[in-house]
Formats: sequence, structure tokens, C-alpha cells
Amino acid sequence: MTNKTARSARNAPPPADHNRKRPEAPVAYNATVEELLEFYRQMVLIRRFEEKAGQLYGLGLIGGFCHLYIGQEAVAVGIQSALEPGKDSVITGYRDHGHMLAYGIDPNVIMAELTGREAGISRGKGGSMHMFSVEHKFYGGHGIVGAQVSLGAGLGFAHKYNGDGGVCVAYFGDGAANQGQVYESFNMAELWKLPIIFVIENNQYAMGTSVNRSSAEDQLYRRGESFRIPGIQVNGMDVLAVRGATEEALKWVQAGNGPILLEMKTYRYRGHSMSDPAKYRSREEVQSMRDKSDPIEGVKKYLAQAGVSEDELKKIDQDIRKIVSDAADFAETSPEPEPHELYTDVLVEQY
Repeated sequence: MTNKTARSARNAPPPADHNRKRPEAPVAYNATVEELLEFYRQMVLIRRFEEKAGQLYGLGLIGGFCHLYIGQEAVAVGIQSALEPGKDSVITGYRDHGHMLAYGIDPNVIMAELTGREAGISRGKGGSMHMFSVEHKFYGGHGIVGAQVSLGAGLGFAHKYNGDGGVCVAYFGDGAANQGQVYESFNMAELWKLPIIFVIENNQYAMGTSVNRSSAEDQLYRRGESFRIPGIQVNGMDVLAVRGATEEALKWVQAGNGPILLEMKTYRYRGHSMSDPAKYRSREEVQSMRDKSDPIEGVKKYLAQAGVSEDELKKIDQDIRKIVSDAADFAETSPEPEPHELYTDVLVEQY
């Protein structure tokens, strides 16, 4: 070996540490029949609620933008069923109705917010994209793509600073995964070992461009590796797979290991928003996903194997339809905010 070669060897960077600690590989959650029925109920509630929201939007009763969660129900239900309400915090983007319903927030106040009524959870001033509930530790509903990831890191910091044992779940999409602020947040979260689960809801198309065309690395669960944040790719159309992965993520974070990244491979059946005709994909593709991977039909199969009758599921469906119908009636008959409300909630205090 020459002196030059020896110097180069001494100055070479150390090899990548492929043996560093990682979370266990997740397994599907072993749900009881009662839990399966509750997953089914929540997923059907989200599906019927979003269908009704689409109808009200078409009638002009919902203004602005409206992004529906139809097809992605297993993600919010599977993750949030593992969280502790009032302790763990949740933050997401503007496709937020399903997350609120999965966290037990009243459908009436969500629908009233969609229609801009005083009884809405943000007093009718936030609309579809900006909902909030401090009581439930649900921190939005954010219209700026990727902004919720940085805010989620702040929530994780608050959990650690306060020593309350809580974990933040910060959802964002495959489109937001290319935002620079996401990686600034990853860096800080790992440096400070924040108790946060970053969840990429990869519904394949962001606003309308396939993830394969828009992302050089389309295996999004790897996006945290350069920050030493481990990632897990999950079948986001299977609520038991989602819940199982969430259990492992919680174990990792609660043990003080810092953040973890879950990539949920999911699919939305509607366009990006109600104004999107979704011409960038074929009807055959969407129908194939409905036929082969629908999350609600998947739970129905699990329930059938557990001996639950079709009549019992029909009763749940009927109950959910009434809840959603009542929520729409409540929203349509609630008064709009008074004009003076235009000036409230602008500042934390009055000056």
C-alpha cells in the first residue's frame, strides 16, 4: 500500500451503520369481535359522512375547497384507535374530516363547520380545511401543504417538555413529502428525540401527479433514513395492518427512541378535491382498487370469518345513515355566524 493510499484509507468516512437499533417488524393487529365492529362502525361513519359532504357541496351548501377521505378510512381509524384521547395529539392537512371523526368528535359540529355555521367546531369560520379542537388534542386541519409537519414537531416537543407521556401523530401526504420544511422537522425531531409518529398517507397521486413521476425516491418510508429515523411501509387499506404498525410505532416512540415514519399505502377514490375531475387516472384503475382493496369490505370479511351476520352489519349501516342525516339537518338549520364574529378569534387576547 502506498503512503497516498494509506492516507486515503485513514481519511475515508466510516461505513454506514446498518446494525443500528430498529423497531420490530409489525404484525396485523389481533382484534376482538367488538373491536372489529367498532372499526367497521367508524369506517362506515367516515364513508357516509364524506359522501353526504360531497352531496352538500354539489348543492352549494359547502363553499371553498372540500377534500374527501373516501377510500382512506382504514388509516385514520387504525392509527387513532391505538391512541389515548386527551393525551396523544393529532395534526393533519386539509383532508381532515375523517381524522376528526376517528378521534370521536361530534359529526354535528364537523358538518356545521363545513357549511359555515355558528355551531361549527371553528364557529363556521374555518370551513372544511381548518378545523380544530383543543379539548380533543386535534390541532387541525391546515391548508399550507406540509406546514402541519413542523407544527407536529412542536407538539411533540411540548409533550416531551411537559413530560405528559403523550405522543403526536403528524399526518401528511405523498405530495407534501417533497416539502423542505418536512426534512427540517425530521432533523430536529431526531436530534431532540421527540415523541412523534410521522405518517405519510401515500394515496398515490398528491394533487394529480403520480408519486412515481414526482418523487425520485418513491418508497417514501425511506425518507427519514438520512436523519436516522426508521420507516415502515404499511398496507393502508387494511385496518388491522395499520393498527399493528401503529402499535409498534408507539412502542418505539414511548421507549424514548425518538421519531418514526409510517408510510401508509392507501388510495382515494375521488379527486384531490371536489373540483378535481381526476382525469389523470382511469376509471378502470379506481374500480379495480374498490373491488380488490376497499378497506370497509376488508373488515366485513374479517367480521364474516368471526361469525357476525349480515343483518347485524345492516343495522350498523342504518344507524350510521341516520347519524349522518341528522348531522346534515343540524348543519342546514343552524344559523350562520353573527357579523361581529368576523373580528373574534383573530388575536389570542383583545387589544
